[in-house]
Amino acid sequence: MPELPEVEVVRRGIDAHVSGRVFAEIQVHHPRAIRRHVPGPVDFAARLAGRRVVAAWRRGKYLWAELDGGEALLTHLGMSGQFLVRPDGTPDEKHLRVRFRFADGGPELRFVDQRTFGGCLVTDLVEVDGARLPLPIAHIARDPMDPAFDVGAVVRALRRRRTEVKRALLDQSLISGVGNIYADEALWRAKLHWARPTERLAAARVADLIGAATEVMTEALGAGGTSFDALYVNVNGESGYFDRSLAVYGQEGLPCFRCGSPIRREPFMNRSSYSCPRCQRRPVR
Repeated sequence: MPELPEVEVVRRGIDAHVSGRVFAEIQVHHPRAIRRHVPGPVDFAARLAGRRVVAAWRRGKYLWAELDGGEALLTHLGMSGQFLVRPDGTPDEKHLRVRFRFADGGPELRFVDQRTFGGCLVTDLVEVDGARLPLPIAHIARDPMDPAFDVGAVVRALRRRRTEVKRALLDQSLISGVGNIYADEALWRAKLHWARPTERLAAARVADLIGAATEVMTEALGAGGTSFDALYVNVNGESGYFDRSLAVYGQEGLPCFRCGSPIRREPFMNRSSYSCPRCQRRPVR
């Protein structure tokens, strides 16, 4: 699933190609792509037609196009969602779900989603802690790349949780944007095992971990994100290449960059967690 760097790459593309333009026609090719827009496809298209895109924004893994009039086109990419900017007349992609045409007759925006886990909806914007957010994600915390992100407050909140540190790092109500890939990479950089209890971590160690998460996601953003297959691309259809720089995620059996020990894979929340058995020693319960 795309995480913060991948979604930010897409947001920048949408902002560059769509902001300032006016929606003219919206075609819903698969109703599941707008299943969260309860009134349905006709209302979805009608709510967008004639509306100007003010700017594209992101909070954690969610992105939205702010519309004139105080509403937003909110999107979650799910496992395989893509926004593609295509010249009008370009052959349709196999998994095209929603087409957005503009009044200027220029390139259209397409939402393509092979697995159809992602989706779009039109929703109100609300004021939350000094920010304007789409109503359904008002509970999502700021992410480390947000200028208003309060490291000290997050450190204190994380240490109050009585859980494993990786579970806390993935809690989007505590710190948003971090998923399985970048959690494993940040924990490796901070030399912490994913099962370390949060209540036993010193504030300095938690701050180091958040710093590591910020660092690795910033590097991934510079590489265009992490692409393991063709399911994640930017709006031009190009893949990111940060997968070449991953230290532990997906590296089972390969030598640790620091100590040479084989990277291990362990089950975690119906997924996998990757770590170095020497650099990230499992806590003794």
